Amino acid sequence: MATKYDDAPIGIGSPLSRVDGKMKVTGGARYAAEHPVADLLYGVVVSGAIAKGRITKLHTDAARAAPGVVEVVSHLNRPHIAWFDKAYQDQVAPPGSPFRAFYDAEILYSGQPIALVVARTFEDARHGASLVQAEYAVEPHQTDFERSPEYKPKKTRDTFVEPTNRGDEAAAFAAASNKVDVSYYIGTEHHNPMEMHATTVQWHGDGRITVYDKTQGSQNVQAYLVGVFGFAKKNVRVMNPYVGGGFGSGLRPQYQVYLATLAAKMLERSVRVVLTRQQMFSFTHRSECRHTIRLGANDDGALQSIYSKAVTPTSRFEDYMEPIANWGGQAYRCDNATMDWAITAIDTYTPGDMRAPGAATGMTLFEMALDEMAYETGVDPLAMRLTNYSDRDEMNDIPYTSKALREAYREGAEAFGWADRGRAPRSMRDGTELVGWGVATGIWDAMFQKTSVRARLTANGHLEVATAGSDIGTGTYTVMTQVAAGALGLPAEQVTAVLGDSDLPPSPIEGGSWTAASTGAAVQVACDAVRVKLAKAAAKVDGNPLGGAAVDALRFEDGRMILAADPSKSVGYGEAMTAAGLSEIVATEAAAPGPLESIAEMVGMKKKAKNTHSAVFAEVKVDEELGVVRVTRIVCAVAAGRIVNPKTARSQILGGVVMGIGMALHEETLADHRIGRFMNHNFAEYHIPAHADVQDIEVIFVDEPDPEVSPLGIKGLGEIGIVGTAAAIGNAIFHATGKRVRSLPITIDKLLD
Repeated sequence: MATKYDDAPIGIGSPLSRVDGKMKVTGGARYAAEHPVADLLYGVVVSGAIAKGRITKLHTDAARAAPGVVEVVSHLNRPHIAWFDKAYQDQVAPPGSPFRAFYDAEILYSGQPIALVVARTFEDARHGASLVQAEYAVEPHQTDFERSPEYKPKKTRDTFVEPTNRGDEAAAFAAASNKVDVSYYIGTEHHNPMEMHATTVQWHGDGRITVYDKTQGSQNVQAYLVGVFGFAKKNVRVMNPYVGGGFGSGLRPQYQVYLATLAAKMLERSVRVVLTRQQMFSFTHRSECRHTIRLGANDDGALQSIYSKAVTPTSRFEDYMEPIANWGGQAYRCDNATMDWAITAIDTYTPGDMRAPGAATGMTLFEMALDEMAYETGVDPLAMRLTNYSDRDEMNDIPYTSKALREAYREGAEAFGWADRGRAPRSMRDGTELVGWGVATGIWDAMFQKTSVRARLTANGHLEVATAGSDIGTGTYTVMTQVAAGALGLPAEQVTAVLGDSDLPPSPIEGGSWTAASTGAAVQVACDAVRVKLAKAAAKVDGNPLGGAAVDALRFEDGRMILAADPSKSVGYGEAMTAAGLSEIVATEAAAPGPLESIAEMVGMKKKAKNTHSAVFAEVKVDEELGVVRVTRIVCAVAAGRIVNPKTARSQILGGVVMGIGMALHEETLADHRIGRFMNHNFAEYHIPAHADVQDIEVIFVDEPDPEVSPLGIKGLGEIGIVGTAAAIGNAIFHATGKRVRSLPITIDKLLD
């Protein structure tokens, strides 16, 4: 079925290079810590040394006496801040009492900021920070979540989906001829985007501030600062035109924006705070997880029962949870499924959303358990997934708007050469290396959020489209440019996309893979409104060559309105605007789900499921003696609706796959529970994939027209690339070695054990 804009003359579907690329590679793009501000002070954070307790003395005299130091800010001298939790709860905050630095002497987690040294230069501030000393009253701490009691909070976060169970899992499992009963673990991961979190607060001296922040939502930070510090909303402008990666770390306002604003208000000066790489490990992170999975199946591989329970930690002060246990029960046909969850409270900072939260953990570990069942039944792992394939969201018992996963399996398997796979573990080798092939399924939500865009066309034929939304490297500037160019028939060079400014039309936080679908739709409707105004202006041209034709009777191409019934008749945009006495045409419009759809979402009565899907095939080679794993090939076949830009879309999948390689083999933040601290808080010891770890990755986009998922048929790609990738690699390692490792990442010691 065709969507409304399938006949767009240019724009959507073309592999346009990133329109912001030149600014980034030439250094023209300014990030949060790079905006020039006069009379700027620099703040350096002093981090706490214990996991739990109270500060009994804070020694700041030496720091205050150091050259260049202006002030040392702490709980002892901070200005007034809001008392109530509500003031600190941003748009994505989980239930609880959000962390507030310098509120009092209490220490809630190791690495907590305890002071901010503000100086005339960064070097002076850093030296001053080294001179601050603290004395503590230490209290017993607990950072091992598996030793803390499980519970379910009375209130869950808005994005949490409570699983819906079906059938009698226990009886079906008992009767099943093949059983898998396993426990999987995945370690803590930290986001670590390229740009560290930073904030520059420009103090204007009249109650106004401009805040340049590393954030995924300028308006979210604006509302947070208004609530915490009592500014008038009109006096707080938050800017984030360029963001050097996020992965979810910038969904919430992090403590550096709080501290920079606190110091600026206290000193009535402009202040910049940049966190160190080590301090990037002192706030949000993907939580570790213990995932118990129990499967029962017939000899042909048909699932008879699914049990899935995920337990994750949260902080003492907020109840953070992710929908981890749901995904297998949603993805596969099975009449008996029980999905459960719990959290435990420990003395760390609150975990947070990290690329594909819930699915990246839950679907990955479920897919590894499903692979175990494939070997238990003797069924080919790909055939196992096809045997249990469902065209419905099994958890909610509703159809999908579209699901081309079967085609993804077929195209991915063909490109990978799956038919040539040796069935038995350790049956394939290349010299001294064991070769393994694995497969896994990915699934993620295809979301659409209310977004507003302002379109401004000037008489010289230049079009600007603007929204408050963010581009964290996903290509939003380019998507906006393409959609706008296609809507008004203009070359991309005549379109400017403007982002990252809280003063612009409202936009949701950038996350969840909804930005391209949501912002793209808003750009389209805003440009449609411009088209209507252009058509009216054309009637003012001498002789009315278009005869007052309505907008639907016109083609908009090459800066002209062309009468579809008689292409010899046309009017240029500038000609029409001049005739109408207009120097510009401006339209601000919002795109949003329909009211009935929104109500259905809120009350949990969705009529159809909206998801992206993927089939991931991985090849590994494992040194038989040393246990060194190389991921030599990955094929990721993705069904994600309409692809706006195949070039930037491929980039998104590549990035997700590389993060999946990190999840499988490298990434884990290790805690020493004796002192309650993450120990490998640097890039020397927190391992992420390097160039040498990434070899051949092939991305396939399966044709999946979907007129229901969003106005332009776009589903979003930021998350789906990581989901299932680590499972495919883990499954390939088992196929290569015959050793099943149930703890991610799969490091050499686990293979040699």
